[in-house]
Amino acid sequence: MQPAIDFSSPTRSTPLPPRSNQRFARSEALPSTGEPVATRDGRLLQVRPIEPGDVAALRRCFTRLPAEDIRRRFLHSLTELPEPMAQRLCHIDPETEAAFVLVDGGVSPAELRGVGRVFIDVAADTAEFSVLVEREWTRLGLGAELMRRLVATCRERGLTEIWGYVLVENRPMLRLCSELGFTSRMVPDEPGVAQITLRL
Repeated sequence: MQPAIDFSSPTRSTPLPPRSNQRFARSEALPSTGEPVATRDGRLLQVRPIEPGDVAALRRCFTRLPAEDIRRRFLHSLTELPEPMAQRLCHIDPETEAAFVLVDGGVSPAELRGVGRVFIDVAADTAEFSVLVEREWTRLGLGAELMRRLVATCRERGLTEIWGYVLVENRPMLRLCSELGFTSRMVPDEPGVAQITLRL
């Protein structure tokens, strides 16, 4: 709730809180081309916040995902990423979301090779994360790059916790999260699924 403004005295006023785009603005905005990220096998990508213009690339990225990966991420089968859903994922609400993409500029048109995202529960001061990297680009340090940025973003915003669901068979992600300080527990009634949590 915004603080009330005292109109009874011309010499006293209570300042309004800053606008959301000011509260959550990065101190040094990333350039539109992003920051370079080198994979373990020597390839170069760019990492930057997701943009409204990424809709087409996001939908193309979706078509390259194995059906198993889609089911794990969206909890049901999809043959394509619907346009409205892609629009929603690329037009984020800066108060409750943050998302980064890995851009491969070595092909034309440029393609997205991975996406990391947090959904923020403002009331609880926590965030749920999701990280998705194309299978052909996994085990190259890209998931770690996205996770570190998501954790840093949550800390910058003063959140108390970041958490997410990971399949126990996804040992590289579980190992990475353990290295970053996450704890894990099995999810009741969800065989093979762990909830991992990091107190910030």
